[in-house]
Amino acid sequence: MANTPLNDKEAILTFEDKKYDLKNLPKDIQELIKGMQVADAQLRMHEDTLKVLAVGRQHLVIQLKAKLESIDPIN
Repeated sequence: MANTPLNDKEAILTFEDKKYDLKNLPKDIQELIKGMQVADAQLRMHEDTLKVLAVGRQHLVIQLKAKLESIDPIN
């Protein structure tokens, strides 16, 4: 689903290779589209959060590795 507003007067929904005039769609469909936009935004936010967590974890691994270098393993 892509919402590609061309200008302030014209908002077009592209869905499954078909184009629709958003202004002329029934209100229930417009609400579904808004819900999907919110869900897309939330997904992007959480994907970014996962990336930050992965970088933080990677840094912790580097720190752990450095600190364990001076300790003899038991095997």
